[in-house]
Amino acid sequence: MKALILSGGTGTRLRPLTYTSAKQLLPLANKPILFYIIEKVVKAGIMEIGIIVGDTHKEVKETVGDGGRWGAKISYIHQPRALGLAHAVKTAANFLGDSDFLMILGDNVFSMDLDIVIRNFYANKANTTILLHRVDNPSQYGVAVVKDGCLAEVIEKPKNYISDLIITGVYVFDKTIFPAIEQTDPSARGEYEITDAIRKQLEMGGKITYELIRGWWKDTGKLEDMLEANRLILDELESEYPITAFPGSLISGKVIIGENVTIKDSIIQGPAHIDQDTVIINSYIGPYSSLGKRVKIEECELDNCIILNDTRLTGINKRISKSLIGRNVSIRGGINRRPLINSFLVGDNSEINL
Repeated sequence: MKALILSGGTGTRLRPLTYTSAKQLLPLANKPILFYIIEKVVKAGIMEIGIIVGDTHKEVKETVGDGGRWGAKISYIHQPRALGLAHAVKTAANFLGDSDFLMILGDNVFSMDLDIVIRNFYANKANTTILLHRVDNPSQYGVAVVKDGCLAEVIEKPKNYISDLIITGVYVFDKTIFPAIEQTDPSARGEYEITDAIRKQLEMGGKITYELIRGWWKDTGKLEDMLEANRLILDELESEYPITAFPGSLISGKVIIGENVTIKDSIIQGPAHIDQDTVIINSYIGPYSSLGKRVKIEECELDNCIILNDTRLTGINKRISKSLIGRNVSIRGGINRRPLINSFLVGDNSEINL
């Protein structure tokens, strides 16, 4: 079995950050989203991985490499235009050949192991197995109707309620998906939808089974979902820091602190992840915060934030919360105004004076 990871999307809902960075490389607990997916694939025993890339192909290749760090072999498949998930599969036809393959969207993170889905696929001699999840707002996703352990119907973003089961972006396919894609027409938005290809598979007599998510799952396409995924991952961490290294500061809860970090006269309340060479002075770092490399925080309070590398926050007299702040950003404090809270979605190389 091979794996196909889709990392060609533009991340429009996370702009301006995604003008300068691939959304699949944005960090959760200071590790790129794409790395979590690759780790899950390798843990499932799949070592041949193809990554679909688009305009951000250079950054993805430089960050991920050839797969050697995971003991895997990674190939890159360029999709010149984002014409839908089914089109991405077709683009990867030469890489996939006649192999069964696992396909995952590159902005999905989840806690369950992938071998559960793979076992379902082989145990039931399925043509396709899909990972499903129950949600309260299914109309924004591909929605599945199931019967007797198999998929009976699938519709992309239905206008009327048909089910609360959504397609998460984790699939296992055999080679019969290719003739189904060949008979699939573009949707109203001009894309070749994988849901339409799966429906065509059903019409052609294919057997499509499903598994339900065990544990948590997040599509990290929006700010609130990025922050929630960061919280979920931080909750799973174990503390790693030298207790005696930060005199005059109070550190409590689950906290990971990297090398050469300076913390003076500050309070760190975990869960939190602080990467190497970061400096924190006379500040409060609250729960569910991830600070990247070489970040400097001085005379600030923050919680529930993702702060990327080389950013500087200084003298801000309102707490920063529910924020995703890009690389090399500078935010300096100003006049005291109420309410005493700030929330930001700030792209790379920005400067804000409050």
